[in-house]
Amino acid sequence: MANDNKKVLVLFAHPSQRRSEVNAPLFNVANQVDGVTVVDLYAEYPTYHIDIDREQKRLVEHDVIIFQFPLYWYSTPSILKEWQDLVLEYGFAYGSKGKALHGKKFICAITAGGKEEAYKADGFNHFKIRELLYPLEQMANLTGMDYLAPFALFGSRTAVEDGKVARHTECYKKLLEAFVADGVDTDKLAKREKVTATNVHSVFKEGVA
Repeated sequence: MANDNKKVLVLFAHPSQRRSEVNAPLFNVANQVDGVTVVDLYAEYPTYHIDIDREQKRLVEHDVIIFQFPLYWYSTPSILKEWQDLVLEYGFAYGSKGKALHGKKFICAITAGGKEEAYKADGFNHFKIRELLYPLEQMANLTGMDYLAPFALFGSRTAVEDGKVARHTECYKKLLEAFVADGVDTDKLAKREKVTATNVHSVFKEGVA
């Protein structure tokens, strides 16, 4: 019987992991899931000397690409931008011959300090979370990847006190396992603004716990 499992790559970016109350547990649980490769970009490239060949090889070898990061100033931590600038080369990721990433799935797993209601037109941050991630959505579009709505935790600054971390971490594990098992309804997920621990199971295919 053919193995239909997908290979998932998590590119993790947190410049101060030792101070992380949410992303560190997420990073740890991702390392426990068979079929998932987890790369700590700041640990691997502390001087930002990114190995382009190695990173491109990782991309080619995986079916689902995940950027995991805390939202910093409405964007990614700086190493993820450096990674994009160097790794997603013309002729590899885009251009007439740059088709290496076509058909792969792309999703962000993010934590945001503000409350969920702050991310809307009349909220404190004025934009929905998916709107703030439009540059990454367009990066996926340009490189031929299928962009999926982000898996998000809001209120990360008080997530420990609010008792959110354990549930969110468990749901992240379930999401990663579902990606490996090809158990995510990616068409449904692509149309959402976001998913959270409260509704991520709604984008799992029938029969996936």
